[in-house]
Amino acid sequence: MPARLLVTADAAGRPLRFGVLGCAEFAWRRALPALAAGPHSTVVAVAGRDPGRAARFAGRFGAEPVHGYAPLLERADVDAVYLPLPPALHAEWVDRALLAGKHVLCEKPLAPDPADAARLVASAARRGLVLAENYMFVKHGLHDAVRKLVADGAVGDVRAVTAVFAMPPRAPDDIRYQPALGGGALGDNGGYPIRLAQSLLGPRLTVAGASLRVDPAYGVDVGGAALLVTPDGVVAQVAFGMEHGYRCAYEVWGSRGRIVVERAFTAPPTLSPVVRLDRQDRVEKLTLPPDDQFAAAIAAFAGAVRDGTDSGLQGDVVVRQAELVDEVRRRAVRSRA
Repeated sequence: MPARLLVTADAAGRPLRFGVLGCAEFAWRRALPALAAGPHSTVVAVAGRDPGRAARFAGRFGAEPVHGYAPLLERADVDAVYLPLPPALHAEWVDRALLAGKHVLCEKPLAPDPADAARLVASAARRGLVLAENYMFVKHGLHDAVRKLVADGAVGDVRAVTAVFAMPPRAPDDIRYQPALGGGALGDNGGYPIRLAQSLLGPRLTVAGASLRVDPAYGVDVGGAALLVTPDGVVAQVAFGMEHGYRCAYEVWGSRGRIVVERAFTAPPTLSPVVRLDRQDRVEKLTLPPDDQFAAAIAAFAGAVRDGTDSGLQGDVVVRQAELVDEVRRRAVRSRA
């Protein structure tokens, strides 16, 4: 049995004190505002290799700038690390944060190599530390509502899931186009529909086939698709890319109808999501209350630290996610973009 967590919130519910490793634009727009807003978290330090950038990030949120990543891990006032570094750096810095006794909330993917993912999950468990991969969409109430509809038999027996996450091209210097930093559409947005398929169909999915479009100018995949299947024949068809018109959506197709969800992975906190339920000649639209998926992910992470439990963060699911993404990559038929 893993040891109790080494760092916990105090009895009065002290917010979890975060240090941020890296000054990614996503952290500026979404992560740091959510971490700083509380009530479960506060930002005490932001580390960057560029001192000026670290100072700009830290100053906005009342935190202390730190030059370089290693000094932040030595700070006694940091309980947990939020890590938005490029994917190729995740394994090294998650490992170093765990060795320093810090809980870690890591942006996806935890590690491109499934062996690294398994090693890091095991390391956190041995040390009694919380390690989470930040697929924050799974914490949005929208997906709880869909899972309840499925469990209640709203569409009968599930036969198939289709899911897509794609976006237009980014600037040429974006890290998504840099293979040395772990770029590529599969690792960036392809993980979302695969994680959604796991959430709905369970971890026993296997990859039946896949394709990737590779841009030779960059040396990374810019689009692709995969067919996954459960042992009893339920299929998940996923598509992803970064050379498309924007879309993130999924459908659950059952023996008596289907559930349709738009804005599935990137719902802003002010959005009231709509779930469409198609059955025979009848269409229902269920409007759900807004939810802040990043705040929900932080609350779940802080709860795991406080309670000394996994709290639904599911290390086994994280490892299986890495295995499935790697299996898609290995089995894919490649074409030139």
